[in-house]
Amino acid sequence: MSQSLVDYLVENEPAFRKARLPALYSDFQTQRTLNPDGYQANVSAWRSALGHIVGSGLAPAGRAAAPSLFVLQSDEQLLRALESKQYGRPLALGAVVREAIAAKDLIPLREFLDAKESIYRRPWSMWNLASWTMKQLGVADMLKNDSLPPGQFVVVSNVEEAGKTFSAQNGPVAATQTRFERTFSKAHFYQTFNNQLLDGKHLSETDMDVLLLFLSRDKSAILYDGTTVKIRPPGAAHQEPAEITPEDTSIAQLKELLTSLTHQTALLSARIDLLTAQAKQAIGKSNRVAALAALRSKKLAESTLERRLATAGQLEEVAARIEQAADNVQLVQVMEASGAALEGLHAQVGGTERVEEVVGRLREQMAAADEVGSILAESAGTVVVDEEEIDDELAELEGEERRKADEVERVAREERERQEAEEMRQRLEAVGKVPEGEPTAAEKAAEKDMQAAEDLMSRMSLKEVLDS
Repeated sequence: MSQSLVDYLVENEPAFRKARLPALYSDFQTQRTLNPDGYQANVSAWRSALGHIVGSGLAPAGRAAAPSLFVLQSDEQLLRALESKQYGRPLALGAVVREAIAAKDLIPLREFLDAKESIYRRPWSMWNLASWTMKQLGVADMLKNDSLPPGQFVVVSNVEEAGKTFSAQNGPVAATQTRFERTFSKAHFYQTFNNQLLDGKHLSETDMDVLLLFLSRDKSAILYDGTTVKIRPPGAAHQEPAEITPEDTSIAQLKELLTSLTHQTALLSARIDLLTAQAKQAIGKSNRVAALAALRSKKLAESTLERRLATAGQLEEVAARIEQAADNVQLVQVMEASGAALEGLHAQVGGTERVEEVVGRLREQMAAADEVGSILAESAGTVVVDEEEIDDELAELEGEERRKADEVERVAREERERQEAEEMRQRLEAVGKVPEGEPTAAEKAAEKDMQAAEDLMSRMSLKEVLDS
């Protein structure tokens, strides 16, 4: 057992390398003043290791039936479990535990369960001041004790890890669940969440007591009165009572009974199937007595199952009515809050008379602003614009643009006509003259083209004279 626990530390704790085991198992308390950094490194390594040993379920359970995942049993059995064949027992483990207790990383179990205030509240008392002063002066070293403090201590880091897992799994879901779905008896809560928080590991009853107190007192994630548990949805502080009500207790008891009946009906159904198989097997072996006994037991089981199913049906109907009533209560509360909000807003508005008064004053101020603007415009002088002059100037500009466009078009047209006349002249010169006599068809066509060219050139010359 002891060697396997040491092997676990070597394999899973980075600080427990084989090269460091001699230092970790030595009495390093003298390093508190001579080598403070080395002392703190050894203490941190052991504190982390103790938390992981407890969380893994490998720590000695003492007289408990099952190992605890949240509570460290500090005693001689722990020292024997951590004993190494090569290095012996950890000589400074007592100092490690006392450091963890002083830092509130380890809290005595009874103190944790009886605390009325959050474990995170650290009042600065006279004893804290005196302890701090003694530590600064080195007087505390004179009071050190090598023995291991005996008792049961809550490992706060393990409880915090389970609390984070619970909040991550159920916080968002609780926002969409009804009051009925979020309410449990303690036993029902234990059955539901037992193996869902630490990688499938089962929590002991002590672990569940510690976790429920932590979630309710230190994290305000649930409401808990010792018997009934209600998960608080986000923002529930202003929607639900901050305590367990008698209605919550009734809901929790009803859900626990329904769960028990569901489990019983499943067992009875399985028993009926088993007895049926036994009766068939007995008939196959011609064992009439065994077959009759199996059938009688089957009938009794069927009768019990019928009663259980009827009871479960009645309870489910009651549960549906309770859930509907709870929804109605929440609806009425929302409507009441909405009515109060509207009433407050209307009170801020001041009624219709105040609204009419405000609107009237606004209109008066707007009219006054318009009047002031008019007066300022008159004092600055008003410029009168003659619209006819603007129209005449616009027409003149448009006419000028049209003349420019006509000039461009005329020049382009004349250029095209010159090019056509030049091409005609070149074609006529290419034809040449023929002997006198009856003109041929080609000569007639050429003469006609020549005449047309001359006419065209005459018109162009005349137009240039007219234009000039």
